[in-house]
Amino acid sequence: MDSQTLFYIIIGILIGNFVIDKLLDHLNAKRFNDPIPDDLNDVYETKEYKKSQQYKKENYKFGLLVSFVSIIGTLVFFFFDGFAYLDTLARSFSKNKIIITLLFFGIIMFASDILSTPFSYYKTFVIEEKYGFNKTTTKTFILDKLKGWLMMIFVGGLLLSAILWFYETTGSNFWWYTWMLVTIFTVFMNLFYARLIVPLFNKQTPLQDGTLRSRIETYATKVGFTLDKIFVIDGSKRSTKANAYFSGFGSEKRVTLYDTLVNDLEEDEIVAVLAHEVGHYKKNHIIFNLIASILTTGFTLWVLSLFIGNALLSEALNVPIPSFHIGLIAFGVLFSPISEITGLVMNYLSRKFEYQADDYAKTTFAGRPLVSALKKLSKNSLSNLTPHPAYVFVHYSHPTLLERFRNLKK
Repeated sequence: MDSQTLFYIIIGILIGNFVIDKLLDHLNAKRFNDPIPDDLNDVYETKEYKKSQQYKKENYKFGLLVSFVSIIGTLVFFFFDGFAYLDTLARSFSKNKIIITLLFFGIIMFASDILSTPFSYYKTFVIEEKYGFNKTTTKTFILDKLKGWLMMIFVGGLLLSAILWFYETTGSNFWWYTWMLVTIFTVFMNLFYARLIVPLFNKQTPLQDGTLRSRIETYATKVGFTLDKIFVIDGSKRSTKANAYFSGFGSEKRVTLYDTLVNDLEEDEIVAVLAHEVGHYKKNHIIFNLIASILTTGFTLWVLSLFIGNALLSEALNVPIPSFHIGLIAFGVLFSPISEITGLVMNYLSRKFEYQADDYAKTTFAGRPLVSALKKLSKNSLSNLTPHPAYVFVHYSHPTLLERFRNLKK
């Protein structure tokens, strides 16, 4: 295979992924006007459902615009040797391979983020604002960007530098050391994300003593689940949409409730939602997902090690000097079909796990308050009650509301 053939394979994958993605979006959009399923007819009033349909349509149209701009920009960059230009630019600042790579990816990341910022701003301050979701101020929006950049520079820069150092010193065996590093980092972040990262963006306060905390602790004791770290996060500073999540494991596990969730749901509904999350722990879904993520990363790095030294990857992008960073760009596109397949498998398993967690909540607490909680959360976020099955199969990590309702009603 010559470099030109490989280049057109890369372009074909980019276009193919785009076409498939937009086809799924189109199929999903055709169902926006479907009537509410009979089992869910108490979720929306007629006026609210029309608002939900309009919200979905507006997001769909905006998503199409963003996607077309993105694919056109990407193809222009590939066809007009954008990577070769950036490689030359990075090399003009240093001869050190690690610094060259950091500059190369740093320019791409910052340029991409800056170009996407107007779209993100419109999404937040026009669409989300129009439908009553946005609570973000311009100041918070800007500070979030700056904090994200600092994290990218510090954390991303350190990780990338270490990976490059492994590659330069161990050659194709770099994947072992990189895998170990990424595994340690992944476990560390799973343990301490809520303690170290969340406070940079949100304020967390312990849930005050009262009936809600008492009911949560009573349930946790009943099912033999140690839970003494219960926090409320100020999610309302950015959006009216509600959420709750568990993080960490072992002595570091904690539950975090969005203040919007506490305000929107009744106490028994909140306990039911937490019972669902406890189900994930009791069924070892958290550990399974962590191990699956680590194994998938190891496999990807191993495949990368087989190809990264091939000069053909750099030649395909018209870069005369073979390098790790150019090879990584080409490999990333070529590997994407495999990533899509593993993503489908993980989404399928995730949907199965959600059913299991729902069943656990129903068995150890009650199904009715979980159903009512899911309906309220769907209503308050104007979620889609009639997604296309193909779209669900590819993109959904959770079953649809209708599927979860029917499962809980068994």
